[in-house]
Amino acid sequence: MNKTVALHTLGCKLNFSETSSIGRLLENDGFEKRNFDEVADVYVINTCSVTDNADKECRMLVRRIQRKAPEALVVITGCYAQLKPAEIAAIPGVDLVLGAAEKFNIAQHLKEITKGDSTKICSCDIEDVHEFTASHSINDRTRIFLKVQDGCDYSCSFCTIPMARGKSRSDSIHNVIANVEAIAAQGAKEIVLTGINLGDFSPPTPRAQHPGERGNLRQVSESENFFSLIKELDQVEGIERFRISSIEPNLLTNDIIEFVSNSKKFMPHFHIPLQSGSDKILGLMRRRYKRELYTERVGLIKTMMPHCCIGVDVIVGFPGETDEDFMETYDFLQQLDISYLHVFTYSERTGTLAAGMKPVVPMNTRHNRNKILRNLGYQKMQQFTNKHIGETRKVLFESKNKNSMMEGFTDNYIKITAPYNAAWENNIVEWKI
Repeated sequence: MNKTVALHTLGCKLNFSETSSIGRLLENDGFEKRNFDEVADVYVINTCSVTDNADKECRMLVRRIQRKAPEALVVITGCYAQLKPAEIAAIPGVDLVLGAAEKFNIAQHLKEITKGDSTKICSCDIEDVHEFTASHSINDRTRIFLKVQDGCDYSCSFCTIPMARGKSRSDSIHNVIANVEAIAAQGAKEIVLTGINLGDFSPPTPRAQHPGERGNLRQVSESENFFSLIKELDQVEGIERFRISSIEPNLLTNDIIEFVSNSKKFMPHFHIPLQSGSDKILGLMRRRYKRELYTERVGLIKTMMPHCCIGVDVIVGFPGETDEDFMETYDFLQQLDISYLHVFTYSERTGTLAAGMKPVVPMNTRHNRNKILRNLGYQKMQQFTNKHIGETRKVLFESKNKNSMMEGFTDNYIKITAPYNAAWENNIVEWKI
């Protein structure tokens, strides 16, 4: 009988795409996939380390596996594995720790270990990680997450991602197009472009076009960037929708906004990290913009696309954030024409500049501020949705049947729940909100 493997993702959409690719690698090597709550021979946890909760959740999952399948091999990979391999190896039940350079070599590593051996750590200095490995999610999801960029050259004072993923690097435009065409051939309707710093997409040194290659896989110029990529993707047949997962405000150019406003394939939906509405805190965070720039970006988007959905990341409780600083963020977000919030409670991360900053905001104050902004985010989403009640918009319904119901999203990212209809699965339906 073939060995079985169960996989679990902590963290971002990019992690989800990588977990899917790891799963396909193992299936190609003869493994059969199982749900994570089932008994399997191997469990793979792809970790995040943006917050303490991700670390704690990893430990909790390992304990759960130990109770359910004590003879199973447990593999930990992802950002937490790169940052703290020895700490993970010390968790009872962990058999293999794979850092950033080794996660896609998992099949080979599994052949070299057995249960009961000392925990094997396969890590490296993050400065030695230069390769880009493409990945994408694909199972029963209608929306596919496609990684086109990895790593980050920014030095935000709170962030461990450059230490966990290395320097910014990207796929080539012709490889991205080839992957998109392959995804389209499998019937997917929507692709979400993902990366650690997506707007920093920069193709590697161009290569010459081979005779007989399709015209859209042509040589790229060294000046090309994320704007070049989305223009190329807009011409690809077979995919009806593209979304931009998250893009820094200083990299979201007027050209990109104008292009999306005129595109039939790129959806009117932006997710733009803010982190703080206080210029003082933005400076301490070492962000590369001030709130004035953020206001300009939101204003231009709403001028060109009044119906556009805008999501915002924000961190509360950063060192030095006073009540006045927090209220400045609250008031700033309240007056902005945005659609929803992703609110994060600041947590100290070893090795970051912010970890030593004072004064520290008490944890109960952090949690209270998080609650206040989450409530504001709920209000913003309700306000955005209410503006579109009565409109007819295009909804792409996903395949899952959840208790005789199904879900889908409008072009501008309003979630629609409807009675299950098999004819709507993975199809775009005109829907009155």
